[in-house]
Amino acid sequence: MVDILDTVDRASLAAFDDIIDVRTPAEFALDHVPGAVNLPVLTDIERAEVGTIYVQDSRLKARRIGAAHVARNIAAHLEGALKDKPGSYAPLIYCWRGGMRSNALATVLSQVGWRVTVVGGGYKTWRRHVTAALYNAEPGFKVVLLDGYTGSAKTEILGRLNALGVQALDLEGLAGHRGSLFGALAGRPQPSQKLFETRLLARLDELDPARPVVVEAESSKIGERMVPPTVWKAMAGAPRIELGAPRAARARYLALAYGDIAADREALCATLAKLPGRHGAKRLAAWRGLARDGAFEALAESLAEHHYDPAYERSRRAESRPSLGVIEMDSLEPDAQDAAAAGVVRLMSAMGAAP
Repeated sequence: MVDILDTVDRASLAAFDDIIDVRTPAEFALDHVPGAVNLPVLTDIERAEVGTIYVQDSRLKARRIGAAHVARNIAAHLEGALKDKPGSYAPLIYCWRGGMRSNALATVLSQVGWRVTVVGGGYKTWRRHVTAALYNAEPGFKVVLLDGYTGSAKTEILGRLNALGVQALDLEGLAGHRGSLFGALAGRPQPSQKLFETRLLARLDELDPARPVVVEAESSKIGERMVPPTVWKAMAGAPRIELGAPRAARARYLALAYGDIAADREALCATLAKLPGRHGAKRLAAWRGLARDGAFEALAESLAEHHYDPAYERSRRAESRPSLGVIEMDSLEPDAQDAAAAGVVRLMSAMGAAP
């Protein structure tokens, strides 16, 4: 007996011992239900092989070869990841559309004696849930933005706020990017847009909608990932708390925080070449010279002075979102960041946005 689950959300997923994604590793890597484990019934190579035979040769042959692959892979899972599961084991299984792949594993596991449930509609049912929550719904939470010049340790202070019990949403962490032209994390590609959204929804589900959420002031794109409309709408009208710090202190912080980028000097020079053309050849050449000489703090300070600070000042002049106040820091050392986080809490409380 195999049960069918038609609604996939945080509450329904919590009822199962495991969530098993039977799609290929490549499909799983692009996005998957939170907490799912990947027990593919076809590998990436096997799925491609079966698809090619299906189109170019014979449907019967494709099904026969596919069934043999599926049988071998299911046997391997029974002898591996599933070998110690108790008699009360109750997994939830899904594939792409809730079809042959999920039902193949579900049929075998139910014959073992386990209570098996399949997601009706498969991964696409989960994706519809994500889209409804992040694209079609009104924001169900209130945001306070953490704003400030580039290099004012906003992400670090978000983490400190979280440690103080304040609800904080780290969009850059979820998107795997630091949110600027130099924001890519060395050796770590960004998650797909769908996986970013899955991670974001999972984090939102953990939050108390009755309490405000502190979010770093971002553009609508973080690297190549778009902030979904529901979250962007919550951010668009949110009040701001601004962090201030001397440019020299911000340059020191940036030189350390972006050490992975600075380590590859040629890649850094290539990134500098992508800056908007208004800076002129002479200044770009000077920046490339600083990069090649390893003068990263001087480079960060010059970039802040001539590129990032003017851009921030232009956006601040056009800013219509209300301000809850400014927190000035003499430095960006850990104790100064702790004090800034405590100051954010005080401002939120004073303005009726108690964390």
